[in-house]
Amino acid sequence: MAPNEETDEVWVLGATGRIGRAVAARLAARGVTPVLVGRDYERLRKVGADLGLGDGTKTVVAGTAEHIAAAITRERPVVVVNTIGDYAETAEPIARACMPGGHYVDLAADLAAAGRLLTLHDDATTAGSTLVTGGGFGVLATEAVVAKLCEDRPTPDAVRVDALSSVAAEDGVLGTAFAATFVEVLTTGGRDYRNGRLARTRLGANPQHLTLPDGQRVKSAGVPTGELLAAQRASGAPSVTATSALAPASPVVRAVLPALGVLLSVPALGRFAVRRMARTTTKAAPRPRHHSWGHAVVTWSDGTSREGWLRVGDGMEYTADVAAEIALRLARGEAGPGAYTPAAAFGPGLATAAGGDFILD
Repeated sequence: MAPNEETDEVWVLGATGRIGRAVAARLAARGVTPVLVGRDYERLRKVGADLGLGDGTKTVVAGTAEHIAAAITRERPVVVVNTIGDYAETAEPIARACMPGGHYVDLAADLAAAGRLLTLHDDATTAGSTLVTGGGFGVLATEAVVAKLCEDRPTPDAVRVDALSSVAAEDGVLGTAFAATFVEVLTTGGRDYRNGRLARTRLGANPQHLTLPDGQRVKSAGVPTGELLAAQRASGAPSVTATSALAPASPVVRAVLPALGVLLSVPALGRFAVRRMARTTTKAAPRPRHHSWGHAVVTWSDGTSREGWLRVGDGMEYTADVAAEIALRLARGEAGPGAYTPAAAFGPGLATAAGGDFILD
């Protein structure tokens, strides 16, 4: 292989984790044998065996983002799926290693990480690479609804999106990916868009009590997520808010969130919190609601508004479906070069291709 020549390999980073395993399984089911990347060779080999990929499954053992980036630079996969988490730190070096020519997708759900990846747009365009951030449930499920509601309409005045995931728990630990995202959200603090600019607000603000289309009820509250950024870019609205069902909706808990965010912004304390939270054990439990929902309300200057929903099953399973669908489309060269959120790269139809159903007024 000539220097800087891409292979046809699709690499799954964090292949021994819950999402990594699920993405690898979906790729294999659709005829693409993934390269499994992680810290432990024996665990990678077991994943390959469990997926029925055979002893010849290629694995790459790399313990840090820097080691992974070096391996990508050397071996030139066509697509890299980053499921290792801590995207504010890992996304940029790994995405840059994919350039020129290679493509990248991550599952970043927090505002800071998604925003940083999108700043690579010009570099990716020049390099002929496509970078996609937020390739999971929350960002796509809300962004796609906003895009559908705004089709063939003028720029709205205001948008609110709500990411209402319902996820079955597995026996195990929370893991570094979830813990790092949680701490990143707390230390970023509350955010919304006002007059077209990001503005500070109280973490946990704008609590919602929503009745879902299937009759179930759910609470959510404001957090600085990638959904916020994607909704603003999809609509162009000057006023955008975002809530999540993962945010504490209790008034008592919401009252202490700002102070906790300040405390964890001390680097040593933040790292300690991530390590401790990552080791927190979880027990298997069914998902709390029948479906996960992406929800949006869009309002125009004449006072008219539209509401829409995207219905999916388990939010974690849908995330794996989305990431795999994006990886396959990137491998086929179906998006132009640059850095994007999922629906910006492939249109809102990506949400249904991954298994979702729109309910629009």
